[in-house]
Amino acid sequence: MRTAVIVGGGIGGLTAALTLRECGWDVTVLEQAPELSEIGAGIQIAPNATRVLLALGLREALERVAVTPLDQVRRRWSDGEVIASMPMGDELEERYGAPYWQFHRGDLFRVLLDACRDPDAEGGTIRILTSFPVVAAENEGAGAAAIAEDGRRVSGDLLIGADGLRSAVRTSVGFPGELRREKEISYRALIPRAVLEADPETEWITHHPTNTLWYGPGAHGVHFFIRGGETLCLVVQKHGTDPRLDDAPSALVSRDEFVATVPGWTPRLVSLLQKAGDDVLLQPLLHRAPDDDWVRGRIVLLGDAAHAMLPYQGQGGSQAIEDAGALATELEGPGADDIGAALERYRAQRAPIAAELQRASLVNKHFLHLPDGPEQRARDALLRHRFEGDGGVTFDWMWSH
Repeated sequence: MRTAVIVGGGIGGLTAALTLRECGWDVTVLEQAPELSEIGAGIQIAPNATRVLLALGLREALERVAVTPLDQVRRRWSDGEVIASMPMGDELEERYGAPYWQFHRGDLFRVLLDACRDPDAEGGTIRILTSFPVVAAENEGAGAAAIAEDGRRVSGDLLIGADGLRSAVRTSVGFPGELRREKEISYRALIPRAVLEADPETEWITHHPTNTLWYGPGAHGVHFFIRGGETLCLVVQKHGTDPRLDDAPSALVSRDEFVATVPGWTPRLVSLLQKAGDDVLLQPLLHRAPDDDWVRGRIVLLGDAAHAMLPYQGQGGSQAIEDAGALATELEGPGADDIGAALERYRAQRAPIAAELQRASLVNKHFLHLPDGPEQRARDALLRHRFEGDGGVTFDWMWSH
């Protein structure tokens, strides 16, 4: 029986554990926290990733917590004018063979964790070790090992670094590329549906599950429903920095500060921001430059550890899930007995796709935040004429992998 060690028990790590178990591998997941959990707000998972989740037999469990948007709408900051729209829902699933789903990160995580713990699952096995802070990874003979702070060591035929933006695996093995901090920050709030329904100024949003983006100068807004439609995830991402984030990965800020992120924007959006609590999550936006150095011997990177990108294509989580599916495919198909060659095929397949999305996400930092003027009018005219994606990539290319 082949064995894999996965460093990181997040969405990418648990998906990789499930896909490898399906292939007959015995998997050990190492998580530094004392218990497995997922913090954060909403996450959008596109067809390129949901088809991996469907192949794992998770559709029924995921549909209980997902929201499928009926359309996507892009609006102008000052008056709410619709710049572009496209149908989603069943029409999108028919086109791409898999749905577009919106989740609370914790709900998606819980479905994956429950599947990992399923005692009746066929294939290999999954063992999860918590309170295991990995500080180093190293190749050893025909395998690799993860080493904890206290010297504990777990070895396998393969080691996957799925430990996120600040990957200890990436750093300890010496993969190149520094984590970059853009002058961009993100505010995220969760608002109960009942709060929105109670006010005529915000009740309108509860009628139709729409995925909405607002384009404005120096900032953009996003909102979509999660948790079966019972919660609105509302995000504002804007140009700027904040000293509270100099030495901390996040901070909680007030509703008033949240509203002040979009001065002069249409009351249609501002009224939604005013429904947030005083626990709005503020975070910096971090990323890495594209590279294809993801493999060293029997050590391989996955998700943000490999290709951290800005959130301006909505593909961070989807790319980690897609990585997991592609890696398992190479480790199960023809030539899978040669693990090193399988890892190289995975890298060769996935690195160019991730690099293009990293590039497109960086382009969108400018594309989404244009000030009013000739360039903004040209962008809006383009989207009205041909709404097939932005940042130089199309939805067909992105969602068909």
